[in-house]
Amino acid sequence: VQLVESGGGLVQPGGSLRLSCAASGSIVSISAMAWYRQAPGEERELVAITSAGSSNYAGSVKGRFTISRDNANNAVYLQMNSLKPEDTAAYYCNAAVRVATIEGTRQFQYWGQGTQVTVSS
Repeated sequence: VQLVESGGGLVQPGGSLRLSCAASGSIVSISAMAWYRQAPGEERELVAITSAGSSNYAGSVKGRFTISRDNANNAVYLQMNSLKPEDTAAYYCNAAVRVATIEGTRQFQYWGQGTQVTVSS
């Protein structure tokens, strides 16, 4: 299973970006999908997560970021509005993916390679 992100870049404060992440491979099903971020010298933190039709956000992004999902295409998106310099980080897609094994099915956590978001004037 692979997660491939896209959509990062350089944007001015107050601007918007939309991140995309698509999962591919031998996927039986995907439960939760999420976005994390990690700034230099900081720990990776959860930004937003969607599962079973509900979503939750970190307090720092609530009202500015929106996570959405395309189940048919195993994709998740993060619409980021009103971006601030403190949003600058590498953003990572994460998915809880059920795959087929010789014993049946099993769930694993997968990560994308990360996409850089830089908010600066």
